[in-house]
Amino acid sequence: MPIAWSANKHIHTRQFNITILDEISNRLCSSEPTSLTGYLKHRAVAALIEAGHEVVVSDLYAMKWKAVADVDDFLSRADSVGKFSYQAESRTAFTSGTQAPEVAEEQRKLLWADAVILQFPIWWYSMPAILKGWIDRIYAYGFAYGVGPQGGLNWGKRFGEGVLEGRRAMVTMTVGGRMSHYGPRGVNGAIDDILWPIHHGALFYAGMQVVPPTVFYEAGRADAVAVEQMAETYIRNLLNISVTSPIPFRAQNGGDYDDVQVLKENLNPGVTGHALHRREPAYISNTWFGQAGDYTRRHIAPDSRYDEK
Repeated sequence: MPIAWSANKHIHTRQFNITILDEISNRLCSSEPTSLTGYLKHRAVAALIEAGHEVVVSDLYAMKWKAVADVDDFLSRADSVGKFSYQAESRTAFTSGTQAPEVAEEQRKLLWADAVILQFPIWWYSMPAILKGWIDRIYAYGFAYGVGPQGGLNWGKRFGEGVLEGRRAMVTMTVGGRMSHYGPRGVNGAIDDILWPIHHGALFYAGMQVVPPTVFYEAGRADAVAVEQMAETYIRNLLNISVTSPIPFRAQNGGDYDDVQVLKENLNPGVTGHALHRREPAYISNTWFGQAGDYTRRHIAPDSRYDEK
């Protein structure tokens, strides 16, 4: 993707007021601190601090974060003779306290947070590899999966339950393409579907409630006025995260699925795909600022082509 401001950082905030939102953890992907993503992060942190939050930033690039999940993630091997199993070693290391120190520290930050923000530029229809590697390594067995009773009719605590239950999460993403290309009928596929593995497969899976994303389109065309509007929108969405209705994903153990975790026949009949697993239709965060308009989160697709007619 032709965006020079790819980024990777994390922010965790605690608010000392008596409010629903107490802490925010923000994961921002960027190798360039003066990038658009970096600027949005700086504005967000300043606004959160001014609003009474405590903010902690983990910069994956500055930390030289190792994105590859491998044997070096464990201080010692539970099975040094047999075939290496990352899952088995992860389980042992998590329970015995022998994970790599940087992995344990990032887990601590997540446990500390009441909300988690993943901020990054889209990169080949997903998050940058360094952020994916952050999830791969800190989502240990017993921490983000393999939680709760297993076996028989029990499938554990996941998809709305788990260690990170009670926290909120939001994706903030910059995109080079036009909003219409990521709309319900756009050639790139709907942004809801592109974000499904992150929203449902990473954040909701670990127990967090996921609020609609903040997505900025045509980032390469943004002038100073548009960048300021982006910053103000991002700040507003962060400060309102505690009162924003989450994406209505169906909880695994909420009664909507049968004994083998298949959605019951009477729910969403005739519907297929990801939409099956939402109680209500999803909506796109349409925050392109190339023209004045109503940018409430919903499915509409204006873009710069409107200026070319």
